[in-house]
Amino acid sequence: MSQQDLSAKRTRKRFIAGAICPECKKLDTLMLYFENNVEQMECAHCGYHQSQSNQDVKTAAKGAEGIIGVFKPE
Repeated sequence: MSQQDLSAKRTRKRFIAGAICPECKKLDTLMLYFENNVEQMECAHCGYHQSQSNQDVKTAAKGAEGIIGVFKPE
């Protein structure tokens, strides 16, 4: 098994409770995980995918010092 296969298996994906996929509109199918220090969101039902860079997080949290990061699905 290659190193890339091992790292893909180690990626911890968490479902976002109560979230609705913007593409297929299914409830509780969105997974959140980090890949190469970039936050990724993926739908387990339709495969919809969205990523957010650290710059997006800094911009969204600018003014709210108590917030570490904000993920805003479109």
